Amino acid sequence: MDDRVSVSISEGVADVRLARADKMNALDAAMFEALVATCDRLGREKGLRAVVLSGEGRSFCAGLDMNRFAAMKEGGGSGIAGGETRDLTPRTHGLANFPQQAVWGWRQLPVPVIAAIQGVAFGGGFQLALGADMRFLAPDARMSIMEIKWGLIPDMAGTPILASLVRDDILRELTYTGRIFSAQEAMSYGLATRICDDPRAAALKVAREIAGKSPDAIRAAKRLLNNLSVDPAAALQAESVEQMKLMGARNQLEAVRANIEKRAPRFADV
Repeated sequence: MDDRVSVSISEGVADVRLARADKMNALDAAMFEALVATCDRLGREKGLRAVVLSGEGRSFCAGLDMNRFAAMKEGGGSGIAGGETRDLTPRTHGLANFPQQAVWGWRQLPVPVIAAIQGVAFGGGFQLALGADMRFLAPDARMSIMEIKWGLIPDMAGTPILASLVRDDILRELTYTGRIFSAQEAMSYGLATRICDDPRAAALKVAREIAGKSPDAIRAAKRLLNNLSVDPAAALQAESVEQMKLMGARNQLEAVRANIEKRAPRFADV
């Protein structure tokens, strides 16, 4: 796990870092496994008060690993860890399937999680950031709901979280276009909590402040605030059902091939 995600804990604050800087912390099978395992570990950690989630190197997370898209182009598989058969509907972790748990697991942790984001948070990396309670962004950070570029939809627990954060028409525009947006835009949309010159340092400072509060009250507050969201069970299941219809279909594979071959896509009419 340490070759993908590192964890250090001091005075109740877990400093969790994606450790694949040479690949902009892209999500391969090992990264999915490590994220889920890390959530499981932290959920059992006695004395945990807060978590900071960040990425080493120049970016938070660039999204799904390009090698997985290449495999999808050749074989038509899901390209997603835990989804090789393309059947995403079975629930493996309570309300979530395996890839959803890499994001939803941070929501399930009983303590606050702060994501510190530099560089890019695209696609699955953007959804990973959504799993946190708060998002601190560097001034030049960029984000995108990029799944549409590959003929897909966000299906890593992003939709029920986004529904509680973003105005409906803005969410639709970002989802339909896959447009890359700035930290300043993210703030105006409700997707950024703060813009900081050093988001990790700022996140650690706030995490330590939270760690100094009553742990009973903090955990109760997170339970209460989680229950204000839209019904996650139906939303997580709907993500999986819609994604399964897309994966490996003619137009989805054409989107992948066109991107990899750097040409305009030639989609079939629906």
